Amino acid sequence: MKEKAILLGASGLIGSHLLKLLLDSPAYGELTIYVRKALPITHPKLKQIVTDFEKLNDVSDGINGTIVFCCLGSTKKKTPNLKDYRKVDYDIPLYFAEQALKNGARQYHLVTAMGANAQSGNFYSKMKGEIENAIKVLSYEAIQIYQPSFLKGDRKENRPMEKIMLPIMQLVDLALIGPLKKYQSIESADVAKAMFNESIKNKRGIFVHNSEQIKRLV
Repeated sequence: MKEKAILLGASGLIGSHLLKLLLDSPAYGELTIYVRKALPITHPKLKQIVTDFEKLNDVSDGINGTIVFCCLGSTKKKTPNLKDYRKVDYDIPLYFAEQALKNGARQYHLVTAMGANAQSGNFYSKMKGEIENAIKVLSYEAIQIYQPSFLKGDRKENRPMEKIMLPIMQLVDLALIGPLKKYQSIESADVAKAMFNESIKNKRGIFVHNSEQIKRLV
């Protein structure tokens, strides 16, 4: 039987790559994406649910799938209000995880970030660690968490600082060897490929992958 996927963050840096992989794969028969604005794409497998994510209960009945992929993530520039920031990076991923599980989902794949730690004094790292912990206690057959470092790829929004950092990171990566390889930058497409590849292995358990490990899954 073909899998039914749910994808959050389909318009983002990782999610856009994952969207194409899922649509092209014969292993997946259906794909539902939840977006704030409909994407300019049609496909016989694809169902788009347009929502502002303000009234999550309104979409709860439709959260049906066997495998869930969450690539959601915001920035301080886009959501300077910390409450709104937390909603995108914690509340929504957890809500969809809980509802999908109730409706029969078996796997949950979550993108967080390098340095995620619920005990961190940094708001961003702490929140990423908290969502990891909240997902880990759910009774999925498989929970896969991906902790990429600096992401490379073409973003739709303008991020001047990242454009400045990219050539710097390319030089820094050369010095990051041995135990430091996990801090090397990573292509967003590789994260998407790793998520897809892991999803079709039918593994059981909880798995956490840093950047170096993600590259090995491609």
